[in-house]
Amino acid sequence: MTGVPASAAGNHRPAPVAPAAPKAGLWNIANILTMVRLLLVPGFVLLLVHEGGHDPAWRSFAWAAFAVAMITDLFDGELARRYGLVTDFGKIADPIADKAIMGAALVGLSALGDLPWWVTVVILVREIGITLMRFWVIRWGVIPANRGGKLKTLTQGIAVGMYILALTGPLATLRAVIMGAAVILTVWSGLDYVRQAVVLRRAGLAARQEQRP
Repeated sequence: MTGVPASAAGNHRPAPVAPAAPKAGLWNIANILTMVRLLLVPGFVLLLVHEGGHDPAWRSFAWAAFAVAMITDLFDGELARRYGLVTDFGKIADPIADKAIMGAALVGLSALGDLPWWVTVVILVREIGITLMRFWVIRWGVIPANRGGKLKTLTQGIAVGMYILALTGPLATLRAVIMGAAVILTVWSGLDYVRQAVVLRRAGLAARQEQRP
């Protein structure tokens, strides 16, 4: 015996390496909810325009389909992040499903004459524009969802849901007020995303300049 601890003599065993977390498969609960939302889009449209699009009963069925889609939107992303179920499919399909159900509702309501076309155009241009901008600046970083964007989504969902229902009187007035608030939040949060994109791009360009010899 040399009296030297085994660790000091270089005979210590390497620490065990924790196994890598298994990669989430395609068929997980988060992706299934996203798929359900995608499948609800054509069904929702058929319910919305059935019987000329102005039958209160069929409009109620359309509202139920829209409500289910909005509820799945609340849960699939949270489940994916919390339980490690994020997949490439989910990253692509989730925003597509969100835009598809909201876009179908807005275009359908405007085509039926229940919602002014300018409202639909403003919201859709903002949504598509921000999505394209996210891809444009992704080389410099990811623009996180802000509170304004989340509030915009909630307000849009409530307003569109109320327009889907055959409401009259004070409730019809209320939904117009909520839709007005949704449009304001849509524009305001969109401008804030543009500001964040400009700041992120400038920071990325500055960092790239510093790295050059």
